Amino acid sequence: MFMTTGGLNRSHAIQGILTATAHDMLRSEKPDEFERFDALFDEVKQQLMQQAQTAGADGLIEVRFNTEVVQMNVAPKFLVVHGYGTAIKFPEQKNSK
Repeated sequence: MFMTTGGLNRSHAIQGILTATAHDMLRSEKPDEFERFDALFDEVKQQLMQQAQTAGADGLIEVRFNTEVVQMNVAPKFLVVHGYGTAIKFPEQKNSK
C-alpha cells in the first residue's frame, strides 16, 4: 500500500475517490496552537489508507489536503484537515509460458 501526491506512470485501474476529515478544537487559553495540524494530517492519512485497504486498492494517487480554521459564533475555533485521493488497483500479471 502506498500514497503519493503525484500521478503514476504505470497501468492501473481507478477504484474510486476516497475522502477523510479530522478536526480538533483549539482551547480558548491557547488559540494559536497550529502545530496541532500535524496530528490531524497523520489521522487523515491513516483514515485514507484504511479506506483504501478496505476497498482492496493497491495504493492512493493524487492525494491532496485542505486545511481550515473554523470560527463559530459562540464556540471556540476548530482546526480541520480534509484529505482526498484516488484509489487505484494494478492489473493482475498474466503468467507467460
